[in-house]
Amino acid sequence: MKKIQLLIAVFLLTATFGYGQSNWKIDASHSNVIFTVSHMVVSEVSGYFKIFEGAVSAKDDLFKDAKITFSADAASINTDNEKRDEHLKSDDFFSTAKYPKITFVSKSFKKVKNNKYKLTGDFTMKGVTKQITLDVTYNGTVKDPWGNTRAGFKLSGELNRFDYNLKWNNVVEAGGAVVGKTVTIKCNIELVKNK
Repeated sequence: MKKIQLLIAVFLLTATFGYGQSNWKIDASHSNVIFTVSHMVVSEVSGYFKIFEGAVSAKDDLFKDAKITFSADAASINTDNEKRDEHLKSDDFFSTAKYPKITFVSKSFKKVKNNKYKLTGDFTMKGVTKQITLDVTYNGTVKDPWGNTRAGFKLSGELNRFDYNLKWNNVVEAGGAVVGKTVTIKCNIELVKNK
């Protein structure tokens, strides 16, 4: 009798919390995480993270009330300049030996209109966590030739690197900073639905 009651309880919990649940993971081979920052006032330097992962859980395939987690390996930073990359990994910037991960955990994913959303969550870098909001464009969902369900998103936003203790700087003759405070984030994310 107790076994039957336990099975019924498990069934009810599954029906309550699992029905209609939609779970996805980032296809890193078809996604990118890019950043840009001003250099010497007059130009921009861009870079990206080579190693990252993420997951999305939602009530349905329309991503209603989606919960999103993301992490990137800070040491995988690449700006196409080995000397600069080593400097970025040092204590002047990311301190990758002490803080190997950059993470994001969502708090809300709200539709603004049509395919436009606002994604708000806790962004952690170099041991500092602050709330940020990103603009999101939902590009749609398709079936690939192998029967997988895929969804595409574009994300963009800005943050102040000084807020995360990435405070190294020098000043050029004109009075501006060698490296700007504002970092622009641009991501193209392709998700694959778990089978």
